[in-house]
Amino acid sequence: MSRHYAITTPIYYVNAEPHIGHTYTTVVADTLARYHRLAGEETFFLTGTDEHGDKIAEAAARDGLEPKAFTDRISGIFRDTWDEIGISYDRFIRTTDADHIRAVQTLLTRVHDQGDIDFREYEGLYCVGCERFLTDRDMVDGLCRDHERAPERRKESNYFFKMTRYFDWLGETLEAQPDLIRPERYRNEVLAMLREGSGLDDLCISRPKSRLTWGIELPFDADYVCYVWFDALINYLAGMGYPDDPAFEVRWAAAEHLVAKDILKPHGVFWPTMLRAAGLPLYQHLNVHGYWNVDDRKISKSLGNMISPLAMREQYGFDAFRYFLLRDMSFGLDASFTEEALVTRINADLANNLGNLVSRTLNMTARYCDGQVPEPDGAGAEEEHVRDASVEAARAVDEHMRRLEPNRALAAIFALVDATNRYVDARAPWKAAKDEARMGEVRTTLHTCCQALHSIALLLGPFVPDTAEEILARLGCSGALASARLPDTAAAFDAPAPGTSTRKGEALFPRVEAP
Repeated sequence: MSRHYAITTPIYYVNAEPHIGHTYTTVVADTLARYHRLAGEETFFLTGTDEHGDKIAEAAARDGLEPKAFTDRISGIFRDTWDEIGISYDRFIRTTDADHIRAVQTLLTRVHDQGDIDFREYEGLYCVGCERFLTDRDMVDGLCRDHERAPERRKESNYFFKMTRYFDWLGETLEAQPDLIRPERYRNEVLAMLREGSGLDDLCISRPKSRLTWGIELPFDADYVCYVWFDALINYLAGMGYPDDPAFEVRWAAAEHLVAKDILKPHGVFWPTMLRAAGLPLYQHLNVHGYWNVDDRKISKSLGNMISPLAMREQYGFDAFRYFLLRDMSFGLDASFTEEALVTRINADLANNLGNLVSRTLNMTARYCDGQVPEPDGAGAEEEHVRDASVEAARAVDEHMRRLEPNRALAAIFALVDATNRYVDARAPWKAAKDEARMGEVRTTLHTCCQALHSIALLLGPFVPDTAEEILARLGCSGALASARLPDTAAAFDAPAPGTSTRKGEALFPRVEAP
């Protein structure tokens, strides 16, 4: 197993503030980064913002700002939002950063010098929203399929990346490495694009400065700037240290990309062919997730259904919102958000199930054992069953996280919560405590529950980090996540030690009312 791990989000285009779609991708990446750090792997987590192109120049002009001032403001909102909700990124990259600009120009020079870029005149229909020329497949009734606006006819001389010369290689690679793009349905989509054409041709990678100056200047022609998608994709290299940081090769060798399905084509076709042309190895996997629909409608700024992560934090607490996102989307498929569904999930899983287990374990520990983890009086089959459930949960979480199935990983953790709650119900320590002769049984039960909660909290650490830290603190194990090594520490079932002081605390997740 590699002891290195690198995860990237797409860099977010600065034409809108963070919403549920951005938040989901970022939370999944953060959860993966936290898990792999806890597994003892040297981890690098990259996110950031995409800031060049026609759309940004247009948006800045509408606001009466220079593009750099406009992008500084929106990029700052993204970074501040991720900081406020506790995203544990290692690098926040901007495509206006000097090292990114240098990386783009280095790669452009390399690809140009080997003859994979040429100069052509081109006439066609151009969509400012897509920032590219469209084909008939991209339009419905004369309008751009995605932006519902009429494209402009443009005739220009531009530079083209000879992408098509790498299509046979890409198809062969996807057949030979069937999990390079996952889930499988998205690999099949890319293979279909290559077979059917789907509007794929050599890629126009420049824009003349006569109509657009907001971009990275081509190193071989100062009259042109780089096409925003060719520029943006290179952030993954720049953010990891390309071309000359000594850490680059190790990071890039472990790179995992995380994207939504709407940007499958650039990541599944443009990007691997660019890497091949530049003589660089591919990423480990391209991991593609579905859409969040809000009230069964696709997220839209005009509909006002964007769902702010900060608003969700204010209303419900961010760990609760984070849990919902990770638990309710099956990675790769679409999912629906409603506040009613969020409230139901909070009350059922977090308040009634996890919260109840924490409350009754620590309340009874305070009442019957002076607030200290008791010394057990032996262990029987019921205790072994809970221990086995802990071992199985740790194993399953590791398997699901490495297969990029966070919803299934959470289901495995809550199977342990369920098993522990059933154990408490069966043992009924509140009844046993009425008989002094059975106090050894009470101590065994509460000792087992405290150990199960310790395992649960460690496993929850990557998913709901603040909640996990709070459970560990109440168990007298503050800081345990820093020294944990998953899955082994969670499976060990050997903490907290007898005599450790615990505290009850308030309800971990108070029940909430539907809006």
